Amino acid sequence: MFLMYLAILPAAVLLYFIYKADKIEKEPTDLLVKIFLFGVLSTLSAYFLEVIGGGILDLFFYEDEMIYMIIENFLIVALAEEAGKYVVVKKVAWKHPAFNYTFDAVVYAVFSSLGFAALENIVYISNGGLSTAIMRAFLSVPGHAIDAVFMGCYFGAAKKCEILGDKNGKDRNLALALIIPVCIHGFYDFVLSVAEYYPIVMVAFFIFEIGITAYAIIKVLKLSKADTALVPQAAMNFDPMTGQPLQPIAPVQGFVPQQPVVAPMTPVQPVVPPVTPVQPAMNFDPMTGQRLTPVQQPAMNFDPMTGQPLHPNAPVQDFVQTQPVVEPVMPVQPQPIVEPVIPVQPVTQQTVEVFVPVQPIQYDPVTGQPVDPVFSPEA
Repeated sequence: MFLMYLAILPAAVLLYFIYKADKIEKEPTDLLVKIFLFGVLSTLSAYFLEVIGGGILDLFFYEDEMIYMIIENFLIVALAEEAGKYVVVKKVAWKHPAFNYTFDAVVYAVFSSLGFAALENIVYISNGGLSTAIMRAFLSVPGHAIDAVFMGCYFGAAKKCEILGDKNGKDRNLALALIIPVCIHGFYDFVLSVAEYYPIVMVAFFIFEIGITAYAIIKVLKLSKADTALVPQAAMNFDPMTGQPLQPIAPVQGFVPQQPVVAPMTPVQPVVPPVTPVQPAMNFDPMTGQRLTPVQQPAMNFDPMTGQPLHPNAPVQDFVQTQPVVEPVMPVQPQPIVEPVIPVQPVTQQTVEVFVPVQPIQYDPVTGQPVDPVFSPEA
């Protein structure tokens, strides 16, 4: 049981690392479990392909020949194992709606690859013991994860090309998603096979393994930081211009550029300030004779000059909206004051005729009532 834990632990640690690196949008748990389990099953297909390929190769070459080792490691073992991981990602995740960010492809490829590595590690450790578990924990299991990182990079690029309608780019990147991992995996196995005859090769192998591991870690961190949506507005569920909800974006086979949506504009009616209706009947103050600003004035029922009441049937003009009329101010001529002559009764005695001027009666132009001369405008 202890060896079983040692066999699974390296894959579990790497799965946790790659899952935490997916920062923007976590992938559905059921999808990741499905990819992992199919990755485990791909171990069986790889085993049968390796047995069949090795049997055919034995018919033409000897096992200790260089050509035998090259064909076995690159075209049989590496191709059979990486092709199984590749098919899992292509069939399970390629058209899934959750595949909408560039880093998603790396997550899918690593889960598929480590599903394969977990079962393979259990088989090797059950036969090799603790020393095999330690060696594979630092070499073989991380090696499968490194191959998956390169596979995921090219898978993401292929998905982006498909969305943009670049069929050539899609096909090229899908091919590289299989070829590059096969080359890295085949080189790893080939060096281990040759080291049996040339021990000095192990030095170059460890240098290569350290370098490619560091490169893969940097690549994962860089891809995680630069993770972007594959489809424009894939992370949005509303139109930022109108606020209306968007239809879910389904996986597309080709990218069709869309015209920008221009929201219809409601014509703006010019704002006309309200005009107060005026009555152009008077443009001066009847009290002072000064010019007035054209304003709304009520109709009067008396003559402002004489104070006499107007005819009761005279129509009162309604307020109408007209342009203010500016009339020249004419000087007001003073009206002559006609003083009534009071007749003097004759007396028998000597009398002196005294003429006392009588003040004319003034009227209030607002109310039409007589005004005391003391408070008249002339006073």
